[in-house]
Amino acid sequence: MSQAPLTIIVGSNNPVKINAAKLAISQYFPDRKINCSGMHAPSLVADQPMTDAETKQGAINRAQFCQSQYQSNAQEADFFIAMEGGVDNFDHGPATFAYMAIIHNQQLSVGRSALLPLPAQVYQALEQGEELGHVMDKLFNTHNIKQKGGAIGLLTHGLATRESIYTQAIILAMAPFMNAEFFNK
Repeated sequence: MSQAPLTIIVGSNNPVKINAAKLAISQYFPDRKINCSGMHAPSLVADQPMTDAETKQGAINRAQFCQSQYQSNAQEADFFIAMEGGVDNFDHGPATFAYMAIIHNQQLSVGRSALLPLPAQVYQALEQGEELGHVMDKLFNTHNIKQKGGAIGLLTHGLATRESIYTQAIILAMAPFMNAEFFNK
């Protein structure tokens, strides 16, 4: 008897985010079929979040929106996953990162990716209101890099990508669900 497929709803239609969610969940559930789809989910923060707190809130808002849309339509999903990329100027300099928000059975888990240092000129353009993907496209003469390897891929010479970093961060954010006996005490 085979188990029912897992349904994952991602708070974005960006294929990088959808693929990262599917890959991360499939690593925890290698014997399960994964139905993973994206939907537009507003972050309710700036298009380019400029602080750690704003970025985190954007991911949470997206995950909660997905959950509310599904519940209002009496649909079921196993996981609602949202990712929000942002930047901040830390004491060691400007960097980009992403927050992951995952909702499973009314429980929220939040995780964050590693930090990628940003050149000062990139951060200055972001302070002027540009989005990271557009700035990187101009700097590296690429097109729509945010739906490909992202700034991460460009600045690491392809050794890491937006998808690989999101996948890792989702895997980490899943820890409370995979170890509920320790986290729900």
